[in-house]
Amino acid sequence: MAQNPLIMNQFTADPSARVFEGKVYVYPSHDIMATPGHGRVGWFCMKDYHVFSSENLTDWTDHGVIVSQDKVKWTDSTAYSMWAPDCLFRNGKYYFYFPAPPKDKRSGNGFAIGVAIADTPYGPFIPNPEPIKDVHGIDPNVFMDKNGQAYLYWAQSNIYAAKLKDNMLELAGEPKVLGNLPDKGLKEGPYLFERKGIYYLTYPHVENKTERLEYATSNNPLGPFKFTGVIMDESISGCWTNHQSIVEYKGQWYLFYHNDDLSPNFDKNRSIRADSLFFNSDGTIRKVIPTLRGVGVTRATKEIQVDRYSDASKDGISVSYVDTANRMQGWKVILERKDSWVRYNAVDFGKKKLKVANGKTLSAQSSLLEIRIDKVDGTLLASMKVVPGSNWNLNKTSLTNFPSGTHDLFVILKDAHPVQLDWIRFE
Repeated sequence: MAQNPLIMNQFTADPSARVFEGKVYVYPSHDIMATPGHGRVGWFCMKDYHVFSSENLTDWTDHGVIVSQDKVKWTDSTAYSMWAPDCLFRNGKYYFYFPAPPKDKRSGNGFAIGVAIADTPYGPFIPNPEPIKDVHGIDPNVFMDKNGQAYLYWAQSNIYAAKLKDNMLELAGEPKVLGNLPDKGLKEGPYLFERKGIYYLTYPHVENKTERLEYATSNNPLGPFKFTGVIMDESISGCWTNHQSIVEYKGQWYLFYHNDDLSPNFDKNRSIRADSLFFNSDGTIRKVIPTLRGVGVTRATKEIQVDRYSDASKDGISVSYVDTANRMQGWKVILERKDSWVRYNAVDFGKKKLKVANGKTLSAQSSLLEIRIDKVDGTLLASMKVVPGSNWNLNKTSLTNFPSGTHDLFVILKDAHPVQLDWIRFE
């Protein structure tokens, strides 16, 4: 489901989004919990990479593990530090770039960057037996310019860049430090893209206490770059890291990033998100405000997670986990007073007539929900009588009207008895 976060059955971070073969593929890092002897307890712990794909930014397919630390010859298989990756297509092959600590410590205890190659965006990926020579750092990003020249970017205190040879496995020149960026605070996670002749270098930066997303612009992939602005402010949740990629898909630009939605008490277990991104007429980026709703159109016949709402009444609304012991079950919205409401945008009702509305609710007393479209006082689809009880109940009610096409969905509490609502679905 494409409500934020995008992936609900595992922790994911550092999303590199790419458009391949008419789909969006996301290559994130894969956070897991460290245990004694398996990673550093209380720190980032990642042993492998998955890749996810979607045609509609709503339904995501997990293609499984594509690279693992114990299947790469040069990596230290005890490090659990498979950090932020990237992927690029060239000459019929997909090149997956990833950082990891090497077995050979003669050059220090830092990271090297390796490449795995596949014939499809989802693998199988075959890791090259050696990392890229003369590259030491993390967070690789690879960019292909319109003239066919490829570039590699990475972070190691500063942000570095270098041209790649046509084989995509070797540098074609000396690494260059990209200057004219903020000097104070950590910078990492470079991701470069081009739009209308402007090269946008995006990166997380600790300006204050935690990372925010910033960008600099140039007329050349190697700079000089000029600091231009902030893409996303520091997370209000306090998640220390963020990491971004920006792609255009079917005429719309999207920002992929991460937060600690599913692990609010331990921000080393993160979850990837996506929101729409827009440009001003002068090419500058409008600041992205994180949303619960995320992106994509939700089919009415799917469970509509209204707790990921687009808008809500000014008061009488709260959100909490369905089960705090298993946060991957997601959230519930609590409508607490009469006329409180939530709006969930872009629900596709299709063309086939739907007859029934289903709602999963929990309420101590009988209550009433109205389901409407387009406006809080818009066309009434159903009046749902909420069954009282101490457990979750499935409520069914007939539709009084059937809307075809795509609409915003409103759910309104119509009496004074609070209702906990997990999802709405139509059939």
